[in-house]
Amino acid sequence: MESLVRLSFYFFAAATIALVTSAACYLVYAVGRIRLRHTALTTSAGTTVVSHGASLEPASLGIGRFATLLAWFGVAFQGISILLRTIAAGRLPLSNMYEFSSTFILLAGLVYLVFERWYGVRQLGAIVLPLIVAMATYVWLLPSDLREVDALIPALQNRPLMTIHVSMAILAYATFAVAFAAAVLFLIANRWRVTWLPGPDLLDDLAFRAVTIGFPALSLVLILGSVWAYRAWGTYWQWDPKETSALFTWLIYGVYLHTRSLRGWRGNRSAAILLVAFAAVVFTYFGNYIFGGLHAYGGV
Repeated sequence: MESLVRLSFYFFAAATIALVTSAACYLVYAVGRIRLRHTALTTSAGTTVVSHGASLEPASLGIGRFATLLAWFGVAFQGISILLRTIAAGRLPLSNMYEFSSTFILLAGLVYLVFERWYGVRQLGAIVLPLIVAMATYVWLLPSDLREVDALIPALQNRPLMTIHVSMAILAYATFAVAFAAAVLFLIANRWRVTWLPGPDLLDDLAFRAVTIGFPALSLVLILGSVWAYRAWGTYWQWDPKETSALFTWLIYGVYLHTRSLRGWRGNRSAAILLVAFAAVVFTYFGNYIFGGLHAYGGV
């Protein structure tokens, strides 16, 4: 088992390298390149005047394709890492912050690549991939003892509920990361009209589609979490900090869907809600470090 855990970590290291390089390529592809121009003008007096100028132009398509290829390599390496740890533990790696975050890296990368394929928007990777790299950095900074496979504590010894509950949370967070990236790009494209960025309407629709996947997943997280809490602690709801922040996050995304679908909100207002909502996601993810609570075991 120890050899599988060690090999799993090596594949995680390989995934990190691929994802870091991919993020850099996506950033170059989204920002574009600076082209310098030198123009020689001849005056009526016969003298030559040289003018200098610079313009921002789209990056080559090749760098975008290379970024996508590296992202797929990163997802593949991380998938192997998760598979090896699953074999070693005899369960999906979801029990502590090391395992949860490692699985998030896999699913976030996969969800992003699916949306890139659906919409053909590579520029989205300039935001999503740095978020994934930040999560990988966080995993590297976690205590090394969390890398070991330990027996589940009694509260976690309900594998069906743990698998579905935690997996849905990871799926929700991954799709919300894509929606956040689309909202940021929307605000940029809508304000500065960068010609090679996707149109605001496409980005607005992409963000909405991502939330329509993540919101039901988060709803299932809350429902199954209540059932699990009753079986583990004898009550459906205890206003635990992580429970409360997850509910608050769910309400913000509910407001987004309500205002967009029934009130007809589009554009900057909807994008602003998504920024606030993703801040709530980040707080839900890491808030236990501040407030502790029943979800504080294993760093979760």
